[in-house]
Amino acid sequence: MGQVIGIWIAAGLTLFIFSFLYKDNPFYKFAEHLYVGFSAGYWLIYTWDYTIKAMVIEPMVKHQPGAIMLIIPLFFGIIMLTRWIPSISYLSRWSIAFTVGIGSGLSLIGAIQGYILPQMKATLLPLYTGHWAASINNLIIVVGVVASLVYFYFSKEHKGMLGKTARLGIFFIMVAFGAAFGYTVMARMSLLIGRILFLFGNWLHLIKI
Repeated sequence: MGQVIGIWIAAGLTLFIFSFLYKDNPFYKFAEHLYVGFSAGYWLIYTWDYTIKAMVIEPMVKHQPGAIMLIIPLFFGIIMLTRWIPSISYLSRWSIAFTVGIGSGLSLIGAIQGYILPQMKATLLPLYTGHWAASINNLIIVVGVVASLVYFYFSKEHKGMLGKTARLGIFFIMVAFGAAFGYTVMARMSLLIGRILFLFGNWLHLIKI
């Protein structure tokens, strides 16, 4: 019985969301607010159980080695809440600056190691491999990367050969944007197909899954 009730609730909320295709209405707003509320509640509990409790409170209560150093992040976390108190809200800037600095450093390292260096390695390809298809593929990759980089070279006016190369770079950039957009659309279509299969399969039992 619990499973049946869960399926009916899920189907009702799905139809509430789909009702926005007609126009904005109270049913859609109810489902939207319910989703946001549940998400906020979930992350609040998750943050308490897996971050504050597990990584701060329990180590300090159990007197684990090095637990005294947790006072520093605990202090910065507490003063970040002063954002809600106008008279001392300036204290929260310390925590925000510290967080942004760490995030920027980690993002920079992650971008270099995860994107830039692998992309450079993937671009350094032999133009002749002994197989015509692989050679053409490598040539397209190298030319596309070089042309795209030339497009972002703004120290000189794009005229002559430089301008033609930049326009070729625009073509490769548009192809990349189109592929990314198509991937996004297909991902959304997969979600839609999943919901339709749920409605016609698990809920109405008109098809077998």
